[in-house]
Formats: sequence, structure tokens, C-alpha cells
Amino acid sequence: MSADALPDPTLPRPPAASSAAPPSAAEVRHATGVGSIAILLWSTAALLTSLSSAMPPLQLVAVTFGLAFLTGITVAALRGRGVVSALRQPLPVWMVGVGGLFGYHACLFLAFHLAPAAAVEVNLLNYLWPLCIVLFSALLPGERLKAAHVAGALCGLAGTALILSGRGGSLALDGLHLDGANLSAYGAALAAALIWGAYSVLSRRFGSVPTEAVSGFCLVTALLGLAGHLLFEDATVWPQHLMGWLALLALGLGPDGLAFFVWDHGMKRGDIRALGVLSYAVPPASTLLLILFGQASGGWTVWAACALIAGGAVMASWDMIRGR
Repeated sequence: MSADALPDPTLPRPPAASSAAPPSAAEVRHATGVGSIAILLWSTAALLTSLSSAMPPLQLVAVTFGLAFLTGITVAALRGRGVVSALRQPLPVWMVGVGGLFGYHACLFLAFHLAPAAAVEVNLLNYLWPLCIVLFSALLPGERLKAAHVAGALCGLAGTALILSGRGGSLALDGLHLDGANLSAYGAALAAALIWGAYSVLSRRFGSVPTEAVSGFCLVTALLGLAGHLLFEDATVWPQHLMGWLALLALGLGPDGLAFFVWDHGMKRGDIRALGVLSYAVPPASTLLLILFGQASGGWTVWAACALIAGGAVMASWDMIRGR
């Protein structure tokens, strides 16, 4: 071979052809099924949090996310995955992960702690997050806000107005008990919904981050909760009955533990549209569990508010449901 035929080492080499094949339909369905486990677990979150409401909110964050961290590293070890290497992520990844998990749960637990008797109202306000995800995703590059998004937002706001219609004083409607003294709890629940919606949309920008990194987010969230508890909360309260301990353990292992990992897997490898639509089933399911376990009473206003919030989210994502 002549010298002219040799490649010039100073020139960049062409990229190697990627050997990674796109996921098969079966793999996507499997990942979607894994992600949907989070939806089932989140349906129990309101009930378990209500049963643990006597515990100060930041202490509850510390305990449940400590359990979530242990759950994450245990599952990673069983799968033969390393956690330490997955924690080497840029600062923006940590800010989104920790900010979303800590901010959302601090607000949610605070809402239940401030108004344990208003579990239904707090629960429904918190579950405005599916609608928030739809609306916030319309602001991503290449997306735009459509009429269906606006109509869905108005429908969801109507449900919110039904919940808050008694803010000027105490009001009891068939199963929906409204009290102006609970305004701070309602505000905390709304803040939780906004934070989780923002976290979910922003996390899509970090699709290459391994799921094992969620363990690190849980650990930092637990440490922040512990620090906040020691600094700002007057007392450390532990469950006085077996049911409270079981609820606390289930909360840390399930909706505030395993759910984050399977959701991350589903969002990155499954059908995101299907998971988004399935998440609209959480408000009625979680409200039904509260009523069945005697933590709230049912009535037409409960289901009307629930239908408005869930229906608004479906309306706002109608183009996704139709596959457009």
C-alpha cells in the first residue's frame, strides 16, 4: 500500500456504526408494565400518609426516604448493578432529582400534617400533577399549548374550585368537608402538585442517567429531611400502634421507595404516553382507598371534584390518547 493510501492520523475518524437496536414492541410493553407498578403504589400513598400524619412532616421525609435508599441499593445489589458509579452525575441532575423528591414530599407531608381531617381535599389537590405534567410538557422545545390543553386546565381548575369553595369559612358538603382553617394545607398540596409536574417534565431531559442514581437522590432527600427535622420541628414522634408502624414501613418501601425506581425505568424505556394516561387513574383510586379504610367519607362532591380533575387531565392529553 502506498503512503498516499494511508489514512491521515490528524483527521477525525468517522463515528462507528451503532450496534444498539431499537427496543422491540415486547420490550416497550414490558417496561411500560414495570412503570405502571408505580401508579398502583402511588394509589396507596394518600392512605399510608394519612395513617402516618401524626409524625412531623420532615421527620417523615427522613424516615421514608431512608427506607427508599435502602430499597434502591438492595434492588441494585440483587440485579448486580453498581450504585456508586451511577452517582457521578452533573450538578443539574442532582438539583432536579433532589429538588423534585424533597420539595414534593416535604410539601405533601406538610399538607397531611396540617390538616389530617382533610385527607380527601389534600389528596385531590395533590393529584393535579398529571394535569401539570401535560401543561408543562407543552412548553418543551418543539411543543405548543393547544386548545385541548387550555380546556383541560380549566376543567382541572373547576375541580380545584369545588374543593376550595369553602375557603371563606367552614362548609360541609356531602362528603367533602371544607374549612378556611385548612388553607395552608391546601396551599402545600398545590405546591406539591406543581413541583412534581415540573420534576417529571425536567427529568425527561436526563434520559441517559441510570435508574440507580435515584438511590442517591433518596439518600440526600433523607438527610435534608433529618436536618430540617432537627432544626425546625420541636418533637420527634413515632407511631404508637402497630398499624402506624406498618403504614410507615409500607410508605417507605412502596410509594416512596420502589415506585420511584420502576417509574424511572418506565419513563426511559416504556411508552411514556401510555404511562401518562394511566396516571390519571390515581386520584379516584387513592380517594376510594381513603374512603374504604375510613379515613374519609364519600359523597357526590368528592367524586365530582375527582372526575373534573382526572377528566381535565385526559382532555388536555387527548392528542396523545389518539396517538397524534
